[in-house]
Amino acid sequence: MERLDDAEDKRLMAALADGDDGALNLLIQRWQRPLRAFIQRSTNDASDTDDLLQETFVRVYRHRARYRPDGRFSTWLFTIAVNLCRNHAGKRTRQPTVSLNALATRAGEDGNTTPQQTSIDPIPSEQTLAAERAEAVRSAIGTLSEDLRTAVILFEYEHLSHAEIAEIVGTTPKGVETRLYRARQHLRERLSRWLRMV
Repeated sequence: MERLDDAEDKRLMAALADGDDGALNLLIQRWQRPLRAFIQRSTNDASDTDDLLQETFVRVYRHRARYRPDGRFSTWLFTIAVNLCRNHAGKRTRQPTVSLNALATRAGEDGNTTPQQTSIDPIPSEQTLAAERAEAVRSAIGTLSEDLRTAVILFEYEHLSHAEIAEIVGTTPKGVETRLYRARQHLRERLSRWLRMV
């Protein structure tokens, strides 16, 4: 994620707190793209991404008077988004849903169904392999526990420091380092097939 100007974010938050509602529109323009990508990766649920994105900015507006500019605005913003994603994950755990694709995949893995295969397997193109590899990475990240997944996404995709992540998720920089180590171990196992191909 390209670093946005923190001073400008703080100026817009000050304007928003002073009653300039147009400042929220500017913050949305600046942050909706990286925030949408973060939420999508965190939840692995495209259908709820826009709702969670909107709710993040609703909370920015609702808590505009409580914002304190001593830290980075991005840290405060991502803390809101992480908490919403946690709540979302908790709701999904209590009310699990399984897609037909997931059932088909599981059935194939269990050996309960035999997938149709053509007699000649075409050689996949580089583009196809890249798309499959990206999907494998997305899927592997989705299997991480919520705390490990959040740390990986904030570090690898949002390029936040261990200290920034620690502030967002409520741990220490050493705790973030441990989470990243455990996540990488898990991902290495899940992606071993792809690592052998590199």
